[in-house]
Amino acid sequence: MTSALLTDQYELTMVDAALKDGTADRRCVFEVFARRLPDGRRYGVAAGLGRFLTALTDFRFGDDEIAFLRDRGVIDAGTASYLADYRFTGDIRAYREGEVFFPNSPVLQIEGTFAEAVVLETLALSIFNADSAIASAAARMVSAADGRPLAEMGSRRTGEWNAVAAARAAYIAGFGATSNLEAGRTWGIPTMGTAAHAFTLLHDSEEDAFRSQIDALGTGTTLLVDTYDIEAAVDTAVRLTDGKLGAVRIDSGDLPSVVASVRAQLDRLGATDTKITVTNDLDEYTIAALRAAPVDSYGVGTSVVSGSGHPAAGMVFKLVAHRDASHRDAGHRDTADGGTNDDGWVPVAKKSAEKATVGGRKQAGRRLRNGIATAEVVLTTGQVGPDERPLLVPVVTNGVVDPAFLGVQGVEAARAHHKMAKAELPADASRIGRGDPAIPTLVI
Repeated sequence: MTSALLTDQYELTMVDAALKDGTADRRCVFEVFARRLPDGRRYGVAAGLGRFLTALTDFRFGDDEIAFLRDRGVIDAGTASYLADYRFTGDIRAYREGEVFFPNSPVLQIEGTFAEAVVLETLALSIFNADSAIASAAARMVSAADGRPLAEMGSRRTGEWNAVAAARAAYIAGFGATSNLEAGRTWGIPTMGTAAHAFTLLHDSEEDAFRSQIDALGTGTTLLVDTYDIEAAVDTAVRLTDGKLGAVRIDSGDLPSVVASVRAQLDRLGATDTKITVTNDLDEYTIAALRAAPVDSYGVGTSVVSGSGHPAAGMVFKLVAHRDASHRDAGHRDTADGGTNDDGWVPVAKKSAEKATVGGRKQAGRRLRNGIATAEVVLTTGQVGPDERPLLVPVVTNGVVDPAFLGVQGVEAARAHHKMAKAELPADASRIGRGDPAIPTLVI
């Protein structure tokens, strides 16, 4: 299935006009970045790169797509001919998926002709804004959980395919499992799930429901104990498993007091190895509030798939440089850094109030001292320094996608990279309370 129409109309009308005035083949650099972090957030997590690169390989205008555009009067015959042969042939550099980012971090850098690059705006932003928002929220929840496992279970609180992407983003940020089976199949994420309240209500008694689940799944299963009376349910669960029940799940009530009571009851009944998992409208704040409670694991739904109050990461897609008139050859490439006229690149930037941008093709590095990040350094000329970890890596070269960033392999690499990048942050970066970005961004 093509991804070419997952876009906004003005991208194609710009291509149509640029083909007519001769600027369509002018080589350009576009960058994706966030001007600021959501209020109170101390860092963001870049996610969606693997999904974007997969969608890029499917970005093709077939006969049906072109006919639709012609029928709507979006493009003319000349533009239709151009789109029929469209293939991205440029270069893309990006922050590795799972990397942390800060205001003005150039998380994605697309270099190509104007026409072939500008049409990727909506595709890039729709993926990066959603996935990065979810990964950023998930990373805060992982910090709040303080080493205890989290499972993503928000499929019923978002769109059906959004749910698959959300599970992927949460897993990259440190969640250990998802309830979504398609996410497990597509991205290799561990899946989990046992029973809902409906299963208990189906049976003539709670004991019958528990016995049925244990017969099907074994004593290592997790029993949902808050359909009727929690204390009675725990008594029944322990009795049926001879104290060897895997876990109980609590989905309601005043969790700190309920969890403490259930833990005391389990221990009193000899079920000292039985775990407690909670799943009641959790977010990073309620998880942090449960830090002192004897909770063993968490299941998070609505708040993680919605970015915990910030459903978009605030990223924008802006033209930052293009070739001058003497370097209009679409096939010309160089590896010179920065954005000066000396190498044929013309920096361009918006001056709009509160929406100003910084022109020039960027380099970016994470400044480290004793392995701890002290600044995000964004350069418009030159190379990152010896005490700075380079952040931009090639992911597409001459239109060819690096397969290391795709599929299950790409997800696992992103998850590992996120763990490393997060470990570089100052200790207070994981504080859940409000605060400024954990490190400053230095635009040089």
